Amino acid sequence: MAKPDDLPRYRSNLQGEIDGAAVYAALAESEADPKLAEVFRRLAAVEQAHGDFWRKQIEAAGARFATAPSGRARVLAWLARRFGPAFVLPTLADHEARDRASYDNQPEARDTGLPSDERSHARVMRTIAGSGGLAGPTVAMLEGRHRGGGNTLRAAVLGANDGLVSNLSLVMGVAGAAVAENTIVLTGLAGLVAGACSMAMGEWLSVTSSRELYQSQIATEAEELRDVPEEEKEELVLIYQAKGIEESQARTLADRLLSEQGTALDTLAREELGIDPKELGGSAWQAAAWSFFLFAAGAIVPLGPFLLLSGGAALMASLAASGLALALIGAGTSLFTGRGAVFSALRQLAIGLAAAGVTYGAGAIVGVSLG
Repeated sequence: MAKPDDLPRYRSNLQGEIDGAAVYAALAESEADPKLAEVFRRLAAVEQAHGDFWRKQIEAAGARFATAPSGRARVLAWLARRFGPAFVLPTLADHEARDRASYDNQPEARDTGLPSDERSHARVMRTIAGSGGLAGPTVAMLEGRHRGGGNTLRAAVLGANDGLVSNLSLVMGVAGAAVAENTIVLTGLAGLVAGACSMAMGEWLSVTSSRELYQSQIATEAEELRDVPEEEKEELVLIYQAKGIEESQARTLADRLLSEQGTALDTLAREELGIDPKELGGSAWQAAAWSFFLFAAGAIVPLGPFLLLSGGAALMASLAASGLALALIGAGTSLFTGRGAVFSALRQLAIGLAAAGVTYGAGAIVGVSLG
């Protein structure tokens, strides 16, 4: 018999399952690969079944609960439909990893299949990969390890945050020194351009280095395939056996895939290294351009009011605009951290304004000393 204290837990569980079903359904709708779409549909069905279980628990306790997806789930579903499944998969994979043991200590779920279902999602995907022909990088993408840029959402939010906090601190520091407003504007513009260029160059180097590493690994694999083909075949057989394929079937599959040189190298790169030879980490120039744009987008927020206003009005408008942007970015981080949007927004606001306060105080002290 459920106790009144159990209802909040039941409702939290039901909301989580409703959210999961909604997001996975959106992924299935937006996925072009029919095999991956089927994976997402199955995951949505599992989440829906879990939701039905908790809905019955709530009804048995004589209560009701609305069954609409949360705002976070709706945003993730929209992002998946707008930018594709790869945009949100790492966020979902992180969420599943955090929640995989959430039912272990709940007595209502302990005697059902819910705990094992939560823990087996990754194993189910690996099994489907082995029997259904999904490539290794596909499973890596589903598990949040896709090297081709799966953390786009996280990078976008944090990139804008870097530009906002760094330039807010810089502008407030100079404003604290009570310098002329044209000096504040010049300093803010310099900070925007310098920071955006630095971020773009760093991202270009990072992606280029990754591409060069992947190319080196593929070249090494090609050399090993040429010199010791039997050893490479055994490695591939072991990989397929680890995915649940019988040894005889694994050997037949390995023989067929390694019978042609081009297919063999592509297969080994995907299955053994988890690298897509056609992608190799994405475009370095595209990554650099996005880093520049995101940093600049954040950095212009505290600077903009000084371009339009003057005196104390510009300072207060800069703080207000930056505070709003900080709160929005904090709410955005809740999409991939799993924390509440309000908590994340307030935390981000406090951290950003604290940094601005420190630099403003430092600027005031230095300004007095120089004066």
